[in-house]
Amino acid sequence: MRIATGLHLLLLTLLLPGGCTSGPTFDSSQVDRPLTPAVVTAVSHSATGRQVLWGGMILGTTNLPDSTLIEMLAYPLDSRDKPQRDKAAQGRFFLEQGGFLDPAVYAAGRLLTVSGTILRIETGGEGEAEQTYPVISVKELHLWPRDSRGEDPSMFFGIGAGFDF
Repeated sequence: MRIATGLHLLLLTLLLPGGCTSGPTFDSSQVDRPLTPAVVTAVSHSATGRQVLWGGMILGTTNLPDSTLIEMLAYPLDSRDKPQRDKAAQGRFFLEQGGFLDPAVYAAGRLLTVSGTILRIETGGEGEAEQTYPVISVKELHLWPRDSRGEDPSMFFGIGAGFDF
């Protein structure tokens, strides 16, 4: 029985690290972390060409002849670079990806993290509500999976008893 318990502990030790996922890995060596969409909007064109790692919730997806434009509402990123919707929004931005991204997959309400370069600052809006938005050229993109419970998945560890016959 003592040997079986030792084997169970060894198996548990070997299997536990494989059960943990940390999310995507972005190359953030050149990323200017203090820049947020709100900061870029304030400094305007001086931020063009800077590398950023931003995330947020998709507000809309538009396919153009050679690219896809996604409007985002930015949120701070957690340690896994996942947008934190329970924190204050950091402004809006657009990301521009060459080619076609399916609007049914990149749908409003989905969470997305992107690394890329600030291409340009665009001004737009309706009537008197004109806004300034940074546009990011995509280097890396991660669409976070939907969680059926409407909350972040959790991982639980426990200690139990096993029986050998």
